[in-house]
Order: sequence, then structure tokens, then C-alpha cells
Amino acid sequence: MLKVPDNGHRLDILEWLRDPAEHFPRQRHGDPVEDGVSPESLAHKLGVSRAVARTHLDLLTGVGLLRAKKVRRRTYYRRDEYRIAEVSHFFEKGW
Repeated sequence: MLKVPDNGHRLDILEWLRDPAEHFPRQRHGDPVEDGVSPESLAHKLGVSRAVARTHLDLLTGVGLLRAKKVRRRTYYRRDEYRIAEVSHFFEKGW
């Protein structure tokens, strides 16, 4: 799922969101570390349209690796570290 033909974008997103302050500029609303990163910022960094970025974000949110948070009228995304650790543990055990 994370390595299907998407040019590695989903893995890039997960890696960048590990330290959003390092990979993304300050946002007008919402703190990148506390609230997450906007789809527009991710789309710009990926070099894709906002719709394509949202598809990746929706998939990662759907499987629980990201959390979405509304700030004002925008949605921001950040990693769900607990869920990522849980999934990683399953793969380490040969799941």
C-alpha cells in the first residue's frame, strides 16, 4: 500500500511530517508541529496538484498513519506516532 505506484510520495509525506518545522515554511494559521501541515504546503513540496496531495493525505489518514485537524476552515495533517509505532511493530513480527 505504501509502495504502490505513487512515486514514493506517501513515504516522503510520512518522512517530512516527522519533522515538519525542518521541511515546511511557517503557515499563516496553524503550527506545523502542533497542528500539522496544510495540503497546499504538501502539494507544493511534492510538485503535484492539491487534489493529488489530498488523495495521498486521505489514504494515509484512512489507514490511521496521519491525523487530520481543523483549524479555522482548513485541515492540517500530522503523523500519528502511536499508530505508526503499532504498524511498525506488526511488520517487525512478520505480519
